[in-house]
Amino acid sequence: MSTTAEGLQPTEYIIEHLTNLNNLGEVQSKIVDFSVINYDTIFWSVLMGVLAVGFLILAARKATSGVPNRFQGLIELVVELVEAQSKNIVHGDRTFIAPLALLVFCWIIFMNTLDLIPIDWINGVNALLGNFHLHIPHHKIVPTTDLNGTMGMSISVLLIILYYSVKIKGIGGFAHELVSAPFGAKWYLAPFNLLLNLIEYVAKTVSLGMRLFGNMYAGELIFMLIALLGGIWTFGVDLSFLGFIGHVIAGAIWAVFHILVILLQAFIFMMLTLVYIGQAHSHH
Repeated sequence: MSTTAEGLQPTEYIIEHLTNLNNLGEVQSKIVDFSVINYDTIFWSVLMGVLAVGFLILAARKATSGVPNRFQGLIELVVELVEAQSKNIVHGDRTFIAPLALLVFCWIIFMNTLDLIPIDWINGVNALLGNFHLHIPHHKIVPTTDLNGTMGMSISVLLIILYYSVKIKGIGGFAHELVSAPFGAKWYLAPFNLLLNLIEYVAKTVSLGMRLFGNMYAGELIFMLIALLGGIWTFGVDLSFLGFIGHVIAGAIWAVFHILVILLQAFIFMMLTLVYIGQAHSHH
């Protein structure tokens, strides 16, 4: 089989785009390896976080008491949505929680939206640069398609849950809850209660990060398959018309559908964050 324009086979093309730019210079071989630093995930997640904060600050400064424009109307709709959900779920002081949920929602939307940027965006940049060619090996632009990034976010949520559990119930109350729920406060049930509670916290953390990662990773993979359809003639097959249909039409349809995935995944992560924090406020 002939290779692509970049000299890559289709499988190599997909692997190239699914590999992070890290300090190892190669694919991460272990599921958990704290020695690996994915520079692209850190860069794009921090950049999108800054843009999300700037977006909210801009919205706050442009807010008026008169008839809102479209931008202010959109922001008010999002704020009211998050405020209503936090009010229904968290029964307590929401001075920090509601803004946190709003930031999480906007931040994940910004990160997920990067998935709509063309897979081979670097080629477009090089075309604009002319003779100077920018080469970034193993670069993933979407932070939420990196399990390290989504698990980092879910671990942060876990730390917030533990903070509010101790703050609301006290250290003694929280420790008592760990060994007395759900089977009761009998001393001989304490080990089983503790084990189940620890499993619950681990399951919440893992599922929260895996859910966001899995959905965004699958969407990214489909974009890559569509990109391969667009370049089908480069594999030594004279099917340019089929490639055009597959790339343009299929790509446009999937991009429209993926917008719903982007918003839905951000909403689910935000809602689960509120639910878990709300559980930390409740007493068994």
